[in-house]
Amino acid sequence: MPSHTLATRERLREVRYEIRGDLARRARELESHGHKLIKLNIGNPGAFGFRAPEHLQRAIADHIHDTDPYTHQQGLPRAREALAAHYRARGTPHASAERIFIGNGVSELIDIALRALLNLGDEVLLPSPDYPLWSAATILNDGIPRYYSCRAENGFLPDPDEIERMIGPKTRALVLINPNNPTGASYPRPLLEKLVALAAKYRLLLMADEIYDGILYDGNAFQPLAPLAGELPCLTFSGLSKVHRACGWRVGWAVLSGDPLRTGEYHHALDLLGALRLCANVPGQFAIEAALTGGDTIGALTAPGGRLHASRQAVIEACAGSRFLSVVPPQGALYAFPRVDTTHLPDFDDYRFALELLETEHVLIVPGSSFNVPYRDHFRVTLLPEAREIAEVFRRIERSLSQYADRGGARHVA
Repeated sequence: MPSHTLATRERLREVRYEIRGDLARRARELESHGHKLIKLNIGNPGAFGFRAPEHLQRAIADHIHDTDPYTHQQGLPRAREALAAHYRARGTPHASAERIFIGNGVSELIDIALRALLNLGDEVLLPSPDYPLWSAATILNDGIPRYYSCRAENGFLPDPDEIERMIGPKTRALVLINPNNPTGASYPRPLLEKLVALAAKYRLLLMADEIYDGILYDGNAFQPLAPLAGELPCLTFSGLSKVHRACGWRVGWAVLSGDPLRTGEYHHALDLLGALRLCANVPGQFAIEAALTGGDTIGALTAPGGRLHASRQAVIEACAGSRFLSVVPPQGALYAFPRVDTTHLPDFDDYRFALELLETEHVLIVPGSSFNVPYRDHFRVTLLPEAREIAEVFRRIERSLSQYADRGGARHVA
């Protein structure tokens, strides 16, 4: 019988996710051959020795006998009540348990939220660089991503005037990632107020990815979007993965705020899609109330003397001492986004360099072009390793860049 290739969805060809893509697959091959790698491609705290706080672990253990049945499709009522109280205290308008959706991480909720919103050809305004899940979810839900620039020379902050010029009749939503992944930028209140004004003027849904809201450095502040949005439709995403170091528990939430009359139909769409997947992981939901009421466990890590602060400082110092690198110091989140000076390396290509670094120095980074930018002179690293390991990584990066420069940057790795 003739063989037939099983066809896949055509739009998948437009989707990229290099954070876990070809380079990560090559890394696994190298590990299978006994090579020890330093992997800075994923913001996965548990892989670097961090643990979820003990009181969160205890909350799950104490309720494990209650976790066998399905729960409500929007999540455990007690967890949603705790979230509603938390967001009301932040000033989120109309925050109530009925308008909160708990999912299997923020990733699932982003997909559901866009599926509930988009018709074929609708446009979503995304930051460039972005977290590529946002682009993938837009594409796979038949939307079109439109990228507004967040340039290094502007601290990776967006330009509201540029965003306004991009808005057209098919624009449905404006996405903000704050604090930002991959750049670490934290958006100031006056900027957010201008973006809210655009959403009001053009009747856009605001979608605020705030998963890193508690991870800030050197006195930088976080301004939540929903209180500024007021009665405008706004969907705020967060979860336990980053601030509470519990990625594997897959606990995220989305809070729908703004005028309930304007968001009623959208609320029903979210509820329907949530019901179709029955419910989110139940055991992890018992940790939500403990996370919100159990005190700050991240501040000591991001303050001077804390592990994350020290690792961030190690990146800043390594780039300052480099012949080739510069970096905008991250104000928040778990990443840095260094830039390679292409005046010294005119033929530099971020993907080719990342592959060579992996093969020769056994360090895994993410090429900057993976984050939907038009340039190829950045890369992303996570701040999760110890500072001494960060310093070692950048010694290897500097050595590899020096060799790259000596060859004119032209050799490809076989």
